[in-house]
Amino acid sequence: MEETSREAVATAVQRVAGMLQRSDQLDKVEQYRRREARKKASVEARLKAAIQSQLDGVRTGLTQLHSALLDVKDIQGSLVDVSKDWRQSINTIENLKDVKDAVVQHSQLASAVENLKNIFSVPEIVEETQQLIEQAELLQAHRKLIELECSRDDLMYEQYRMDSRNTSDMNLISIYFEDVQGLSDDLAKQLWMVLQRAMVTVRRDPTMLVSVIRIIEREEKIDRRMVDRKKQTGFIPPGRPKQWKDRMFQVLERTVSTRIEGTQSVTREEDKMWLVRLLEIMRKYVLDDLIIVKNLMAHCFPPHYNTFNRFFSLYHNAVSSRVKELAFEDLEANEIVSLLTWVLNTYKSAEMMGHPEIQSECDINLLEPLLPQGVVDDLFSKYVKTFTSNITGWLRKALETDKKDWHKDTEPEADQDGFYQTTLPAIVFQMFEQNLQVAAQIDGEFKEQVLKLCLKQMNTFLLRYREECVTFKEDHLRDRQLPQCYVQYMIAIINNCQTFKESINSLKRKYSRSSEATESDAAIERTLNEVVKEGCQFLLDEVFLDLENHLNDLLTRKWLTGSHAVDTICVTVEDYFNDFNKIKKPFCQDMTNEALRRVVVEYIKAVMQKKITFRNAEERKEGAERMIKEADQFKFLFRKLADGEDTEKLCGAITAIAEVFKLTDPTLLFLEVTTLVSKYPDIREEHIQALLAVRGDASRDMRQMILGTFSENKASNSLVTQPIFKDITVPTISMPTMTTMTSMATAKLLK
Repeated sequence: MEETSREAVATAVQRVAGMLQRSDQLDKVEQYRRREARKKASVEARLKAAIQSQLDGVRTGLTQLHSALLDVKDIQGSLVDVSKDWRQSINTIENLKDVKDAVVQHSQLASAVENLKNIFSVPEIVEETQQLIEQAELLQAHRKLIELECSRDDLMYEQYRMDSRNTSDMNLISIYFEDVQGLSDDLAKQLWMVLQRAMVTVRRDPTMLVSVIRIIEREEKIDRRMVDRKKQTGFIPPGRPKQWKDRMFQVLERTVSTRIEGTQSVTREEDKMWLVRLLEIMRKYVLDDLIIVKNLMAHCFPPHYNTFNRFFSLYHNAVSSRVKELAFEDLEANEIVSLLTWVLNTYKSAEMMGHPEIQSECDINLLEPLLPQGVVDDLFSKYVKTFTSNITGWLRKALETDKKDWHKDTEPEADQDGFYQTTLPAIVFQMFEQNLQVAAQIDGEFKEQVLKLCLKQMNTFLLRYREECVTFKEDHLRDRQLPQCYVQYMIAIINNCQTFKESINSLKRKYSRSSEATESDAAIERTLNEVVKEGCQFLLDEVFLDLENHLNDLLTRKWLTGSHAVDTICVTVEDYFNDFNKIKKPFCQDMTNEALRRVVVEYIKAVMQKKITFRNAEERKEGAERMIKEADQFKFLFRKLADGEDTEKLCGAITAIAEVFKLTDPTLLFLEVTTLVSKYPDIREEHIQALLAVRGDASRDMRQMILGTFSENKASNSLVTQPIFKDITVPTISMPTMTTMTSMATAKLLK
């Protein structure tokens, strides 16, 4: 208390000090005193009021506690009296069992009286309900059916409560209401019929479908109620639970499956495009039906049914089952492609499940594959096997057709640039293109696989093509009069190889994701080059068969006295090259170079055969001038045909040999031969011997010196890019060998 007083005094001193901080505030001391007095009086009044209020509350609480104590005493006395009365009435309650049984019986009789009217009217209600079902008044029929079932169920429940073991009474009730179950079955049939035609009904009379759903929902509620009562009492009416909701989904599933199975309108025997037609009908049915479900049917079902997704799954499963059945049928190659294209591409595209109108309702990426990967792989393998067999047959047939054209009496067709060709490349690559286009629609990897298969088959085909070309040449050599257009068709074969190359490169650019060359590419390139090389060789062989007699006249006495062999050779070559100009580049240029080379080689071969030996300088001069003139003729001809870098060098070999013959001073022969050897390093010893033999004036010592020097100074000819003398052989003559001549020269020097 003292501490509280001290705190109050300290607080008062602090307040007074705060009021009197300035001198002018001393004049207001009286005013401050009155204000503080008023505040004190106000606080004291509130304090007194609060204390008075608390005292009144305490007084009231004490009064109530006193009253409660009195009430508790009264209740205690009453409980004592009740306990006495209860003990006295136990025997009396046991004596009221008969009254209790009477009450139960009264309750049952009261229920029976209430249902008597319905019980007696059961046959009439059954008949009315049957008529309503036949008239498709389904809601009213269901209302009547519920009344009948309620009457039956109530009676049976009361009987069950009264005596659950009394089966005779239960059977009596069941027999009396036996038509009710039949009505329920008839109504269910009507409901399933409406659901089976739901796609049509929802467009013509959606209220009918709504009525069916309402009836099924009511039955579901009754089922739940009856099941709950069974848990409590053990009793459940006959026919419950009906589970019409589950039956409804089963009916819808069967309906969807039946609709998908009914898409096949024709068989393979009636229409080769039967599968394409079937898949298109299926696509249209599924898309149209799902759009109807989204826009119309979903509004007829309760939201918790998730109607669209449920139908989406039903259609997906039905389509998957149907596609699996098709996959296990004996499908042809084009049918396998159609099925795989539809399954892998069309199904999830905007044309079907990914259609903009239904895409917002579902996620197509969550769909299970229509076909298991194993089945897809089996179809791919089956297609590859069938395609391999088919394309082998197609290529064989195309080649047989082309071979028949080779023996025609008319020239082959020419392209827009005038080059001969046949239809074989177009036919072959049209087949490849069609199959690759189809494969590209299915899958990128499958497209690559088909391309590799095409190239592999192409390589096999080209090997066969090469064999047929050789056979074609051999048949012609047996009778050079047949076929009449042998040269023109051989040119077409060569041009076809170029077309094959271009077409293969085009296919690879268009359908292959990889630009790297494969073993198959190298094999094809190698085979095509061999066909071209052999074809050009066959054509040149044909030319030189015609030139054979004229080439044999070269460097003979007849030639020296004035033969026209070279004129005939030039005219013949030019005539052939009028056709050879129909060969595509670069083969035409290669043909010209090879023809020139062969002409020169054959000419030099004629020299080396030593069919003539010049008798004097006059003959040597005349022969050399003729050779130079004929070399110029060859130059002029082949420059006219297709000028190349090798023309001068090749024809220069004839001129160089002519210079050896033309030389009048034998002492300079060594220098002339040395010049010849320096220009053409591939010349051999036997060639020098032959030239000296033809010249006819070289002494033994001169020959030995020239050949000895040649042997000592001979350079390697491994770097010669265009050898001329390499393949020219010299007929054997009885002359001393180089070793013998060297030994003889050594012995002579020693002497």
